[in-house]
Amino acid sequence: MPRNLLLIGGGHSHVEVIRRWGLAPEPGVSVTLVSPDRHTPYSGMLPGYIAGHYGFDECHIDLDAVCMQAGVTLIGSSAGEIDFSARVARCCQAPDQPFDILSIDTGSTPVLANLPGADRYGIAVKPVAQFLEHWAQLREAAQTAPRPLHVVVVGAGAAGVEVILAMKHRIDFDKGRAVFTLIGDGPAILGVHPRGVQQRFMTIVQDQQITVRLDTAVERVSAGTLLLRGGEKLAFDEVIWVTGAAAPAWPRTSGLQTDAAGFIAVDKHLQSLSHPGVFAAGDIASMMDAPRPKSGVYAVRQGPPLAENLRKALRGETLLEYRPQTRALALISAGDRYAVASYGPLALSGAWVWRWKNRIDTAFMQRYRAAG
Repeated sequence: MPRNLLLIGGGHSHVEVIRRWGLAPEPGVSVTLVSPDRHTPYSGMLPGYIAGHYGFDECHIDLDAVCMQAGVTLIGSSAGEIDFSARVARCCQAPDQPFDILSIDTGSTPVLANLPGADRYGIAVKPVAQFLEHWAQLREAAQTAPRPLHVVVVGAGAAGVEVILAMKHRIDFDKGRAVFTLIGDGPAILGVHPRGVQQRFMTIVQDQQITVRLDTAVERVSAGTLLLRGGEKLAFDEVIWVTGAAAPAWPRTSGLQTDAAGFIAVDKHLQSLSHPGVFAAGDIASMMDAPRPKSGVYAVRQGPPLAENLRKALRGETLLEYRPQTRALALISAGDRYAVASYGPLALSGAWVWRWKNRIDTAFMQRYRAAG
């Protein structure tokens, strides 16, 4: 009887699992991917797409093509919950999907749950497809508005800084009219990066005439107004949420062990601590013995060991240990074709860093275009 490998989510780790499966299918195993999206955005190139440096196909993986090449069935749906007694995943827009081995790579969403009004006003950068649709409307509005739009980005980590610089670059290029404010609740932008990186980007955003508000917390949102800690009100036309990562509720309500934030707790094999035969990778997973930041860099690196351990789990073989790198190179774009490299205490910047980043990113994408 065929065994069922079920993949929930089309994240960076799973697209590598699918690619490797196509190169060497496992006899007697049926593979299904459940994903609400037909195209997976590559996070490393998303700021470049916002800025206008890339086209849609250059920075999105065509899941239809990759799955077809690998002999994987694609189900267009999001997951609702997992029924472990029946060994099925409940799908929101499709029938239940059975599994013998299950892997989850659905990513994360910005933290908005405890912020009144945030889900009603503004747009989160994830889900990416929804954000990009709104971004197209924002660009058009910036060209036709009778006055400059006030665009606020909440979240001053690397993603928030990249997004605001990319938007500023594209709207200026389009000759649109907008002013920008970046809000962070900590004492510095890019708080997890070395001081040299923070200083370089502070200079860049100030040169771009972007207002930076640090040690500033948003407490409530209403139509066109952010209520800040201390009672100050800040008017906006558009607000973009690029805050810290949050987990969906369904892994915990399904009975999977999670960390305190709701991310699936996994061991050194990327296997659930509570449910053998269930694996997780990318932002949705939390390696309890080796915690790492929620970053696409780690999700990409988890793809090969995840693929190997899923294969070993199906065969009943001993799983391999995955040891994430202690340090990860971050190449952070600055709107135009300029980037900053952050590695440990080091900070390097220039157009040459952007070219370096571009070579890495386009090589990554080529791997999946070839599969299609």
